[in-house]
Amino acid sequence: MLYDIARSLLFSLDPETAHDLTLVGLHHYGRLMPGGKPAAATPAEVMGLRFPNRIGLAAGLDKNGYAIDGLARLGFGFIEIGTITPRPQPGNPRPRMFRLPEVEGIINRMGFNNAGVDVLVANVRAARYSGVLGINIGKNFDTPIERAADDYLACLDKVYALASYVTVNISSPNTKNLRQLQGESELDDLLGRLKAAQTRLADTHGRYVPLTLKIAPDLEPAQITAIADALRRHRIDGVIATNTTIARERVQSLPNGNETGGLSGAPLFEASTAVVRQLAQALSGELPIIAAGGVGSGRDARAKLEAGASLVQIYSGMIYRGPGLVRECVRATAG
Repeated sequence: MLYDIARSLLFSLDPETAHDLTLVGLHHYGRLMPGGKPAAATPAEVMGLRFPNRIGLAAGLDKNGYAIDGLARLGFGFIEIGTITPRPQPGNPRPRMFRLPEVEGIINRMGFNNAGVDVLVANVRAARYSGVLGINIGKNFDTPIERAADDYLACLDKVYALASYVTVNISSPNTKNLRQLQGESELDDLLGRLKAAQTRLADTHGRYVPLTLKIAPDLEPAQITAIADALRRHRIDGVIATNTTIARERVQSLPNGNETGGLSGAPLFEASTAVVRQLAQALSGELPIIAAGGVGSGRDARAKLEAGASLVQIYSGMIYRGPGLVRECVRATAG
């Protein structure tokens, strides 16, 4: 009921303005009332980490780690912040976020707008949250694609000591040429360099921080198989499926349905779940899958686990359903 009232106000505002106001509110909420606990459920052991429940926040909501303590009070079993880049960047011109309320979807072309990795590090150090924290890393828009690995390595060096796991985002459709890194030779090179850095950093810090790779839903079966092979070959710890989609078949007739960018929310559910299912078959349980994309109910979250995921992330669904969605999904995936 309270969120229904708040949603009416937020939906009267430009989507990005509403997003920014929500983050400010969560930031102050966390400062006033720190120490939130995850919603009760059966804990899960994944990637050598203990997750109090299987429901996490997907990257994108809190790019700079500004509202970690407020987010912690919503019941998540884990929180992923970012995507962060080595240097600050403004992202793409506004407007760059669009609601599709008829289908509970969102289109965004934010472009990795963030304050840079040093600001995120300072925010994480200031937060009182002690749960599982993922940090999602990317490349600056003006870094040539052939030097993308340098940006990922720079971010990994700076966030390693603070992260429970680190996600390598090569699948946003909003940074030019980024998805080229999902190609077989490009991915092989990137994962090899990241794995070597992970080994070095584990020795330096005396702790092993898992690496996950976030992939797109817009992949052919042969590409998914090739990615699964690369993940196994380089001993990557997990995979997040999926990012947003560039497909528009389900929304092209709607207002804002043909805006460029990545589509998330309910229209993404089937495609992202299909990728989870294909990955599960290709990986044969050799590494865990974190499912993201289109989760708007407890039933959706359960379906992701049934498709082969070990953990589930939500974001766009909360825009339409509110924070109660977290606990609904926790209940549906307990046990």
